Amino acid sequence: MSEATTTDLYEVTMALSYLREGMTAPATFSLFVRDMPPDRGFLVAAGLESSLDFLSGFRIGSEDVQAYASALHRPAGDLESLRGMEFTGRVRAVPEGRIVLAGEPLLEVTAPLPEAQLVETYVLNQVNHQTTIASKAVRCVLAAARHPVVDFSLRRTHGTQAGFQAARLSAMVGFAGTSNVAAAVAEGLPAVGTMAHSFIEAFATEEEAFRAFARAHPGPLTFLVDTYDTEEGVRVAARVLRDLGRGPGSAVRLDSGDLGALAIRARTLLDAAGLPDVRIVASGGLDEYAVDELVRSGAPIDVYAVGTRVGVSADAPFLDSAYKLVEYEGRPVMKLSSAKVTAPGQKQVFRRPGRADVIGLRDERPPEAGVPLLDTVMRGGRRTAERPALATSAERLRADLAWLPSEARRIRAPVAPRAATSEQLAALAAEVRHRIDESVLAFLRGHAEP
Repeated sequence: MSEATTTDLYEVTMALSYLREGMTAPATFSLFVRDMPPDRGFLVAAGLESSLDFLSGFRIGSEDVQAYASALHRPAGDLESLRGMEFTGRVRAVPEGRIVLAGEPLLEVTAPLPEAQLVETYVLNQVNHQTTIASKAVRCVLAAARHPVVDFSLRRTHGTQAGFQAARLSAMVGFAGTSNVAAAVAEGLPAVGTMAHSFIEAFATEEEAFRAFARAHPGPLTFLVDTYDTEEGVRVAARVLRDLGRGPGSAVRLDSGDLGALAIRARTLLDAAGLPDVRIVASGGLDEYAVDELVRSGAPIDVYAVGTRVGVSADAPFLDSAYKLVEYEGRPVMKLSSAKVTAPGQKQVFRRPGRADVIGLRDERPPEAGVPLLDTVMRGGRRTAERPALATSAERLRADLAWLPSEARRIRAPVAPRAATSEQLAALAAEVRHRIDESVLAFLRGHAEP
């Protein structure tokens, strides 16, 4: 089976119905986030690249048809119309690393209706998860106020693929390294790591553990100092580093307790030992809120290692995202359900210096100084350009952060900007709503009892 089976069953049942009815005209689906998660002033677009990888390789083979048939408890022959289907459509999207707001399309898929429907689940999964993690991670970078932040999340993420994505996205938003070896090698990231408490416990004393570690590793060292008594651990680490002449570039790691107070004491002890260049690394349940508190308190911490809470975006682990049909066969459509109204038609987002974004129609003229965010990234089922380097996405993010109002960048109680709607889009929405209302009224009149 291929990744074509990584889908919700209703995508298959709808696609079969479309094919039976001959509904294969072009359809456009728009993927957007309805509302911001709590305590988020902005989102960072992510997940596009893995979505394009999936779409460019999407093909329904015989084993996939068998899998669909098994799930539906039907003969495989009933699903023969799906066999050989590939994605042949177009994707317009906000590039990874750009800041996006509620209501703005992150991407739009235009393809024959069955194709566009079948890819919904996978694309939503990728964009939803990765945008969530990137948006959490960048807040750690902002909270750290230019102190390096590193990723320790792999052991606690929801699967190894999620851990890989967390490492990649963390690097995109400004992390200095990751503990994830696979991600470091694949993405060319600095690999970082120290030791576990079990390493210390395996030796008779902390000093034996530190000296053994130093014998195995010739470069700068990072000693975990809180296995037993933190202050004594710092003293032992300082003695070993000084004896071996390994101070410059080395560090001690604090992983528990009152990290701010312990960092002050550790800095005092290290300086007194003649080791002012030995850095202090803090870890242990950190996220942007804890980092912000430590930085604001003036704690002498040089590097922040964040893991669990960031790798799963613990305080806001999902997005209220949607993938909705906005046009079929050239006809704009919209959903009118209470609290879930969608805007019709293919769209564009225009970013303006010092002003709110504008959500408009794809082909409308940009407002003054407005720069369109959605680019055509796939045409005919194939990428229009090579995968961009992480550094390119990182540069986009830095530029957008400079555009973002300061109140949106706040760690606590941020205020998210709201995108405006263009006059043309508002007019189209009113027109489509009127058309739907008239259609419903006509139906009711035709079925009214005499």
